Amino acid sequence: MDPGRFVDAVASLDADVIGLQEVDEGQPRTDRVSITSLAVEALGAADHRFVPALLGTPGRTWSAAKDAEPESVPAYGIALLSRYPVLAWQVVRLPGAPARVPYRLHGQRLQWVRDEPRVAVLALVDSPHGELWVANTHLSFLPVWNRLQLRLLLRTVTRLPEPVVLMGDLNMPRRTAERLSGMRPLTTGLTFPADRPTTQIDHLLVRGPQTATSGGPVHLTISDHRALLVEVAP
Repeated sequence: MDPGRFVDAVASLDADVIGLQEVDEGQPRTDRVSITSLAVEALGAADHRFVPALLGTPGRTWSAAKDAEPESVPAYGIALLSRYPVLAWQVVRLPGAPARVPYRLHGQRLQWVRDEPRVAVLALVDSPHGELWVANTHLSFLPVWNRLQLRLLLRTVTRLPEPVVLMGDLNMPRRTAERLSGMRPLTTGLTFPADRPTTQIDHLLVRGPQTATSGGPVHLTISDHRALLVEVAP
């Protein structure tokens, strides 16, 4: 883990609101640094929230996170950061598949895998152009289960007043994400894998009149995904 390289990459986006996925907090594999704190420094964020999906180390020993957890425990989850004040926060927990399931990963042989719990964090952002809700999440890589998680998240998202932006790694292609969510893309483009992307599984979706004046995928070289960056018209 190179903290300086990460800070430079986040700062290069010069974004007002950022959603991060696969965020380590206090993990030995990333030298026990706080990825969220580094991003706050890079962005100059006024408000932020890290929400763990699990405690422990992904792929090894872990347990599902709950709403109140001790800060000293290594955690893994998502974060949402804003240069503008956040007036309210919501957390939606998205359970993983309850048992091991057969899955073929990137052309490998079929194997039984254990799914991980997921989570979404929602913020009511007080922007210069008015209030808007922003939701950030990272859904399961299992094709059936991520659709169930999206539907569960939409129970909350669809009750929010417009405008609402849904961002994150939904682990599903563009047409599926748009059809299930009923939301419009603010920008599109191939995002995975980062070096030679062949598919879009990361999304910036909106419900409301907002339109983008520019945007698209950005290769930051610190992730195996390309970031999606968009400038929204006021």
